[in-house]
Amino acid sequence: MKIAVVGAGAIGGYLGARLSLAGEEVTFIARNRNLEAINARGFRLINEDGSEQHAHGVRAVQRMAEAGPQDAVLLTLKAHQVGDVLPELRELFGPHTCVVTMINGIPWWYFHKLAGPYEGRQLESVDPGGRIAQHIEPDRIIGSVVYPASELLEPGVVKVIEGNRFTLGELDGQRSERIEALSQSMMRAGFKAPVARDIRSELWVKLWGNLSFNPISALTHATLEAICRFGPTRELAAGMMREAQAVAEKLGVRFKITLEQRIAGAEAVGAHKTSMLQDVEHGRALELEALVGAVVELGRVTDTPTPTIQAIYAATRLLAATLAAQHGRLAVQGQP
Repeated sequence: MKIAVVGAGAIGGYLGARLSLAGEEVTFIARNRNLEAINARGFRLINEDGSEQHAHGVRAVQRMAEAGPQDAVLLTLKAHQVGDVLPELRELFGPHTCVVTMINGIPWWYFHKLAGPYEGRQLESVDPGGRIAQHIEPDRIIGSVVYPASELLEPGVVKVIEGNRFTLGELDGQRSERIEALSQSMMRAGFKAPVARDIRSELWVKLWGNLSFNPISALTHATLEAICRFGPTRELAAGMMREAQAVAEKLGVRFKITLEQRIAGAEAVGAHKTSMLQDVEHGRALELEALVGAVVELGRVTDTPTPTIQAIYAATRLLAATLAAQHGRLAVQGQP
């Protein structure tokens, strides 16, 4: 398959390198030092066990027109970065190109092809004015849930922290030929790529933890393990998760695991800094709307109270605004 990876970061690099090593024709859309490093040296993966793989066959381009139409486009950006690649993204589209959204949080397409009272509804928190939906037709979209954790150590070098599962799903739950082909390609590359009948319920299981642990970590500078083992923050996370579960269940979502199992899963990851905490420490924009703001909006849509989520959202939003205004970053430094 011809596959373009839009976002040559930790997850995009992990995917693109493995797919290239499995024989797929991979092109990264990259800029600056990442662009130079990939074209000069390919992409290097450091696996969980410390072994290394080097994908020499990948290429990187800055302009999407240079890559041309693809079989699949993997969107591995942060949710708030998708708008930045429009409308150039359409340079990658042919008649049958699928767009795989490997993005955390509630996606802009959530209500597209979802039978029921909210079908086709636009979510202002993640797609103000419907701009993304205007550029990416719903028929192109394949949803995905990203479970692995990885880190971009330097341009063209990714370290895998843990995991290799990427659940895939058509928005209407069908097992199409294209999703089967994509799943097979990913499995040949060494990933677990199951096809879900209900991708939205799968999204909520991941989001369940992200909407609570990410902002709490951004505010407290604590790791997942620390949040889960400190009684007050464990209960704070659980309270946010209970509110979110009430919202999701009104939308027809059924959780296959319990709240305590989800917290235990996060605790088991260990002393890992969430992506939002890493963004605070590096002075990057926070992925706040897709992870938290969208849940607040869905609470309003379904007439479900979300007071705890709203309080944490407000505090984290002010933190993000303060850092942006000061062009600053915030990190806890140990004693020399």
